[in-house]
Amino acid sequence: MAVNPSASPAVVVREVDLTSVVPGITTPAAGYVGNFSWGPAEELTLVSDETGLVSTFGAPSATNTIDFHSAAYYLKYSNDLYVVRQLGTSAANAYDSASGSSAPVIKNETDFENQQSALDSDGHTWVGKYAGALGNSIKVSVVAQSANDADFTAWTYASDFDAAPDSDEIHVAVIDEDGDISGTAGTVLETFAFLSTSTSAKNADGSTNYANDVINNNSAYVWAVGALTSPTTGDTSLSSGANGAALTGGQIATGWDKFEDVNTVTVDFLIAPGMSSAVDQTTVVNDLTRIAQSTRKDCICVTSPNRAAVVSNAGSEVADIVSGVANFTRSSYLVVDGNYLKVYDKYNDNYIHIPAASSTAGIMAASHTNAAPWFSPAGTRRGQYLGITSLTYNANKANRDTLYKAGVNPISNIPGQGILLYGDKTHLARPSAFDRINVRRLFLTIERAIAEAAKSVIFEFNDEFTRAEFTGIVEPFLREIQGARGITDFRVVCDESNNTAAVIDRNEFVASIFIKPARSINYVTLNFVAVRTGVEFEEVVGAATV
Repeated sequence: MAVNPSASPAVVVREVDLTSVVPGITTPAAGYVGNFSWGPAEELTLVSDETGLVSTFGAPSATNTIDFHSAAYYLKYSNDLYVVRQLGTSAANAYDSASGSSAPVIKNETDFENQQSALDSDGHTWVGKYAGALGNSIKVSVVAQSANDADFTAWTYASDFDAAPDSDEIHVAVIDEDGDISGTAGTVLETFAFLSTSTSAKNADGSTNYANDVINNNSAYVWAVGALTSPTTGDTSLSSGANGAALTGGQIATGWDKFEDVNTVTVDFLIAPGMSSAVDQTTVVNDLTRIAQSTRKDCICVTSPNRAAVVSNAGSEVADIVSGVANFTRSSYLVVDGNYLKVYDKYNDNYIHIPAASSTAGIMAASHTNAAPWFSPAGTRRGQYLGITSLTYNANKANRDTLYKAGVNPISNIPGQGILLYGDKTHLARPSAFDRINVRRLFLTIERAIAEAAKSVIFEFNDEFTRAEFTGIVEPFLREIQGARGITDFRVVCDESNNTAAVIDRNEFVASIFIKPARSINYVTLNFVAVRTGVEFEEVVGAATV
């Protein structure tokens, strides 16, 4: 029964929104966990290029250059990488060792807030913003008011400020004392002018001007942990910061926990680090495959073999790779490549070998952006590796055959074509459409988009109208993908046949989407047939092409 919208005659305007669509395909993103020189730890940080990677996590040291360059090489192909920095054992923040009792470990801003009271009680004054030896290059210089502004006039950094501080005010300069951060010793990194040592001080706009609050809210290099309630002039050099040891499997796994919630972060690729031993590589890879396949169900894990199987293992690479990957989870949510890349480390002026996995994921991301996620990322059109000096070893045809049978995608330097990804298998054990990267990526893309669109029917009635509306949303999306060569045919079933009375009574809604995926070419056969001069081609074509 209709409800009258007015108690007296009137014209009432109402709107019904039936414009829902399947959302567009988003730019691909990847996730990486590693050991870095600087930056927030144990939290997700989005990085868009190598410059941003350096500014956020610092230039690499000799101990973490592999992790840094693995992340940097993905960014050669795509500009969306979520990085989680993990701290190795013995990592520590630099601090004022003359005041504080010991070097603290502060992982990120939330961790600082939790520790702030304890840090104040321990007598700390200044602490490096993040754990790492890079903090040992930091000096904090403070100048307060003095008679005739003598201290300010003699202050090395006076030219960076407009005037001397007044009464309860101080100026603060954060200095790269050793040049490890900026490359030039004595560089002024940050300045904070006319800060108040009164805890209740406010700016004209009502914001706080208390020195500790301003610095802790805005500095990229230090925490002020001692209450700056007394204007005092002086310099403080920080020390005892440490990068920590190489990451253990457990520490890496803790970092990957940040990627488990599909509602917190959207990623398409989980890039496994290169562990030294086959056992450690298997542990890490199987954990990431579990996250991709069972927890998230919307991304894939990309990995290279363990480091010892490839680097400095001349002549035994293929056998050790096959042996090492034998215990990887056999899954279409896992992609395994078969090499390491020799690249130049400009920060430490030497050559290093990094796992190819980050570049392989990057190639898939570039294929997604430049073509579509359902195109194979391998071969001469889309499978080119960028910025590579050479491969750690070059797989010949016999090597490639052995690796491919084991579910490992070879990477080879093909004469005249360059360094290429020369396979597009997932690590699925049984023959299936999902044993190819393009099919797995196709389904992940479709599933994510249609699942998002399906949220619009939650709390609606499961009736003919809602089912027709949902079908009308999905079919144009799939036709578009069909037109873009991703699928050859499809059918959407969402009617009384699968939404029975029992389904409706359970408050459920069912749609079955049948898809025929396009298949990539892996094997090419060329038949060249010589025929006699007097023979018509129609007479021999059928027999010769069998």
